[in-house]
Amino acid sequence: MSLARQHSFWGSSSPLGGLAGAGLLVIASSRLSWAITVAGSLFWVYGLSAFSYAFLSSDAVKKFFPAFGHKIIYTCLASFWGSLYFMMFWLLCPFAAFESLILLLLVPLFCAGIGSAELLEFSGENQNFDVFDYASEAVSQAVTLSGLMIAFSIIREPLSYCSLSFPGTYQGMVTIMYFKAGSFFPIGIFAASSGALLLLGYFICLYQYCKNVFFPGEKK
Repeated sequence: MSLARQHSFWGSSSPLGGLAGAGLLVIASSRLSWAITVAGSLFWVYGLSAFSYAFLSSDAVKKFFPAFGHKIIYTCLASFWGSLYFMMFWLLCPFAAFESLILLLLVPLFCAGIGSAELLEFSGENQNFDVFDYASEAVSQAVTLSGLMIAFSIIREPLSYCSLSFPGTYQGMVTIMYFKAGSFFPIGIFAASSGALLLLGYFICLYQYCKNVFFPGEKK
């Protein structure tokens, strides 16, 4: 079995293919600053959790690794790295960390519940897997979800708030672009989750069409 048996973007377990991480995508894409903050957490938590789990499963320390409860161990690892990221981000920009607190708390849950499922299955069936390949597979999932989140927020925030923002400053975010209300076709409905779901539904339909045209089959 190969690590790349499913494409990280076109596969059925991708954020748009199987709606994995759709909740985090809708919530975090409200502001570009939130999307950037959560994207950093996704890279950090997904990559280090997979690397830590792969190292603990390797032959070097396998005798100390329990035979059962791997899902619980992966959840603890994801929670640890997520808490460490939040602490470091809090020291750098406390107001931005406070604004995205709930989102940063959700990242380890998505990592443990969605991102680790296939990786845990792979490690159980393949004893001679490579640590870096294992971690790179998790990072590819984080890259896909982070890219979609940032791209979606770049479209959604101007339509909702007539602005684009980055995390930082004493206010929690800094506005890098601002559009006048009458000059950029703002639609306030996209600021709410219901409007975001409408916009997401449009992109999912476009995704399914492109998938059938350019990628009709999945890797097994």
